[in-house]
Amino acid sequence: MFDRPGSGQKVLLVHVTDANVLNPAADLQEFTELATSAGLQLVDCMECRRATPDPRLFLGTGKIAEVAAMVQALGAELVLFNRALSPSQERNLEAELKVRVFDRNALILDIFAQRARTFEGKLQVELAQLVHLSTRLVRGWTHLERQKGGIGLRGPGETQLETDRRLLAARVKTIKRRLEKVRKQREQGRRMRGKSGVPTVALVGYTNAGKSTLFNRLSSEEVYAADQLFATLDPTLRKLNLGGGRHCILVDTVGFISDLPHELVDAFRSTLVETREADLLLHVVDCSDDERQERMSQVNEVLAEIGADEVPQLLVYNKADRISMEPRIDSDDEGQPEIAWISALQGDGCDSLPAIISQALGEHRVIGYLHLLASEGKLRAMAYASDAVTGETAQQDGSSILGIDVDKAVFEQWCKQQDGLLERFSSETDEVVLELPISELDWAAGDKSARVR
Repeated sequence: MFDRPGSGQKVLLVHVTDANVLNPAADLQEFTELATSAGLQLVDCMECRRATPDPRLFLGTGKIAEVAAMVQALGAELVLFNRALSPSQERNLEAELKVRVFDRNALILDIFAQRARTFEGKLQVELAQLVHLSTRLVRGWTHLERQKGGIGLRGPGETQLETDRRLLAARVKTIKRRLEKVRKQREQGRRMRGKSGVPTVALVGYTNAGKSTLFNRLSSEEVYAADQLFATLDPTLRKLNLGGGRHCILVDTVGFISDLPHELVDAFRSTLVETREADLLLHVVDCSDDERQERMSQVNEVLAEIGADEVPQLLVYNKADRISMEPRIDSDDEGQPEIAWISALQGDGCDSLPAIISQALGEHRVIGYLHLLASEGKLRAMAYASDAVTGETAQQDGSSILGIDVDKAVFEQWCKQQDGLLERFSSETDEVVLELPISELDWAAGDKSARVR
């Protein structure tokens, strides 16, 4: 029988490319960064090209002999392939090389296991690892064919492999049940935020694009940020002041990467739903990366996979200082902000982002003036609870005029709860005439124009 060799930290990288890899150098750099992010000690890297993988060893026997010679000469304890390996290929390679063999998916799973901090994050990573492991229980451990038995208990019994499968399935079921409970708690939090009318803005982008650094800059927080792949995994939510009495919830999400393992996408689906339910996505891009267009396409592919491709996006080109680019805002033909060039680390251009976010969110807002009767105190309290009031003027008859800035969906809920409310809303379109003229408003001087977008 075949026993798996021991593990270690000294790793030999095997970088295999084919015709589909457009930039082998960039692909190798990302592969190397993944290995170093996992805390591995790189001893060397073998680069090779193969059009179709060998079903038994992935590479040809001659190339495997070269890898084995390098393992012996360099004292490598691990061999890491940048391509996905089947369970049988992993076992056959370990038998040939006499060291542990891992593929890129297993490496990413290990990085996630190291970085998860919250209870939910640890459960998600464990689920992904177990799903990955479930296809690899056919591998060779010498104890797998031993069967339970004894005097009076002789017979087929249950093999160790069957026991492992049963225990693994039970653990997966338990984790999914716990994650479902966490999902319901998150869903309740999202419903509460929806009722308050505070929009959600999610930071998305390729891993190591600077999302956490930008999150810290905007929210004045100190979440962990480092120049490495997958520095943070667990989503963080903070309230962001946009100015003018407006706020939003800023969400820092996990970074994406090309060919993200499906086990991780499925396991982190409850976390990524924060992205799908957001009102606006800040797509953070490393503008100093020569492969930024390809990275953006890969992020959009993941967004489409989780159902977030229809959420409006605002591109944020980060690390502009690396290419000596001055901070600026690029707008489209209609004057709407399209691309923001900033440096989150230096803070250049970040001060303008809240106003840009507020402008981008304007299409989902109702902004204007509302006349409330004296008997509508409950609705007035709801407006203040939603942080939607920008000003108020009391009238002699006990009524009041509120300046409001609220999410369109919340305003529609108000109109359903109070008949005739829409007729007492004033906008600059003059489609609805306020019972009292705007000139009677007496709060601080400023832009008094009311509008519905």
